[in-house]
Amino acid sequence: MTHADLQQIKERELAGRKKMVLRCCMAAGCMSLDSKGIKERLEKALAEAGLHNDVEVIGVGCMKLCCAGPLVQADPDGPLYTNVTAENAPSIIAAIKGGRSALEQADPQSPFFTQQQSIVLANSGLIDPERIEAYIAVDGYTALLNALTELDPKGVVETLVSSGLRGRGGAGFPTGLKWGTVAKSPGAKKYIICNADEGDPGAFMDRSVLESDPHSILEGMAIAAYAVGADQGFIYVRAEYPLAISRLQTAIKQAKRLGILGSGIFESPFNFNIDLRIGAGAFVCGEETALMASVEGKRGTPRPRPPFPAESGLWGCPTLINNVETLANIAPILRHGAEWFAGIGTLRSKGTKVFALAGKIQNTGLIEVPMGTPLRTIVETMGGGAPDGRQIKAVQTGGPSGGCIPAQHLDIPVDYESLTTLGSIMGSGGMIVMDDSTRMVDVARFFMEFCMDESCGKCIPCRAGTVQMHHLLEKILARKATARDLAKLEDLCDMVKHTSLCGLGQTAPNPVVSTLRFFRHEYEELLQDEAADPNAAGHDTAASPVTPAI
Repeated sequence: MTHADLQQIKERELAGRKKMVLRCCMAAGCMSLDSKGIKERLEKALAEAGLHNDVEVIGVGCMKLCCAGPLVQADPDGPLYTNVTAENAPSIIAAIKGGRSALEQADPQSPFFTQQQSIVLANSGLIDPERIEAYIAVDGYTALLNALTELDPKGVVETLVSSGLRGRGGAGFPTGLKWGTVAKSPGAKKYIICNADEGDPGAFMDRSVLESDPHSILEGMAIAAYAVGADQGFIYVRAEYPLAISRLQTAIKQAKRLGILGSGIFESPFNFNIDLRIGAGAFVCGEETALMASVEGKRGTPRPRPPFPAESGLWGCPTLINNVETLANIAPILRHGAEWFAGIGTLRSKGTKVFALAGKIQNTGLIEVPMGTPLRTIVETMGGGAPDGRQIKAVQTGGPSGGCIPAQHLDIPVDYESLTTLGSIMGSGGMIVMDDSTRMVDVARFFMEFCMDESCGKCIPCRAGTVQMHHLLEKILARKATARDLAKLEDLCDMVKHTSLCGLGQTAPNPVVSTLRFFRHEYEELLQDEAADPNAAGHDTAASPVTPAI
């Protein structure tokens, strides 16, 4: 594969396109509503109308407005049809012939679309994710080619450093610094891992990217491997994402067939292969050391750090771990330049961020906005606010590791530093909206139950502490708790945070801490008068429904 070969594939793909394209969303959400059947019905209707030589139907990835799926859009600049069914699909063909369609349509000038700036999602909903030629036609793999022919590994790392890209997995560690550390680590064998073990409740960003643009991840991993000196990569993806797994497998086979993965990539000395590792859905395996143990075939439990993966990771070798969204940013940065990317966002949080809008909000789906966009713009302007005339009460960011931001702070800019001032984090990008009917103690209990169930059990603070915190939250909601129980809950939060082994336990108290900070009155309203509690003056004899083994 040479530059001329790549250009030839692009030209052939563009020349073979028909006058009009009907894009049918084939992401998991729309697929669950029979978008495959809709695509087949559209193709049949085209043939019946004699338009099959001028119009083609292609399956594409997520078209973002998930609440209105299945979605079909006619190009160029055609209407976006919403809530399409196989039965009414022919009316779209009738509209193409000059008739009128009674199908619902989304407003392309809606803030949900106009406020977005797509880098990671640039190809999502536009190209067929199962055809490498479609990716090459939008300049796919040119960044890898240019890196191999025009930059040395150090130059790639310096580009990433200058771009200001930070890890999109939650902690926000500078990507260039992490790459540079792995590149400098001694070792004949190094590994690249894509962390696609997306486990936050309400989060579906990484899944959508894998389903919609899998080659962008392969290209990002290959560039990373060249930069740090690795020749083997693994994508660790959860088994609950069968469509993403299938499209990744297809993409890897296609890239190998064209010589973009394997030996002598682009006729250079660079060799790189990618394999999939399927996770069983353990939330703790999103933690780097637990993930590596699982890839090695061991039980997915964390280990103390240091040593860090950059020095001693997979099978004791230097290992670079980035999440899906981080890797999806790599090729665009190399194509457009570090200054371009650094010019988007804020002083310390560069670029864009993808969020999965979910919960009690009008427009659920995927959005990508510049860092620093006010939270109010996201949930009220783009998301359309709460349905049924209700008011937004809080927004939960960062998954179980994050916190709840109350409505009075919706004007806060969404970046790494600002969110931490309110006791929340950016996280991987889940954003759950709650309206004024939501009880915040219920929210805290939900996330605590999640953390309790997902604890690997290796360390006592997390294994036992999450159970006891969950028990206290249940007791509060049952109106059987006193102020002493609330104080005990706060003490447990502090203990679990500061003594747990890994990030799961260390951040498990965050939903409780943040809801106590901003909605303490909701806890206090559920407490008993201590004078009425027979155990208030002495030992609390209330037993936990589950007594953890210490």
